[in-house]
Amino acid sequence: MLQRVKDAVTVPVAVKLSPFYSSLAEMAPLLDKAGADALVLFNRFLQPDIDAEELAVVPRVTLSSQLEGRLPRMCIALLRGRIRAALAATSGVETPDDVAAYLLAGADVVMTASALLRHGPGHAAVLLDGLNTWMRRKGFQTIDQFRGMLAVPAGTDGEAYERTSYVSAMRAANAGAYETY
Repeated sequence: MLQRVKDAVTVPVAVKLSPFYSSLAEMAPLLDKAGADALVLFNRFLQPDIDAEELAVVPRVTLSSQLEGRLPRMCIALLRGRIRAALAATSGVETPDDVAAYLLAGADVVMTASALLRHGPGHAAVLLDGLNTWMRRKGFQTIDQFRGMLAVPAGTDGEAYERTSYVSAMRAANAGAYETY
């Protein structure tokens, strides 16, 4: 399908992915090979609910939260340097630190809708000004100086990296060094 779209248009084509693939590590390179100019991580689906009292299906829109940024950041960090397509982040962007974290993971672009809906369009300036302040504090003049700095190195076995990260997280949790939200 992607190849057919690419053959029919002259504009860049981004594919917005769901986090529910059984193996994003296999799907992303296939989309890259088929010509995707960018991969957007991740799509949020409208999740209507059932109101048992009113006997009706009702629309529910839940804005993303900062915690939802962990999965796409990990996936971006794993994909950075392994595919040609640009990587776009879309979930859990609330603060300038969230923007910085996505860029450190290797995102080429960071997008937010929930924060703008929550705080208004002026929040975009808060995010950009905060990112600039963070960059100055860390000694970076350009985004390219730190983009992908915390991505998984290209020669690393992704599955082994994930297992090691999981074990490290469990050890930290067992030692009481974990955050509660």
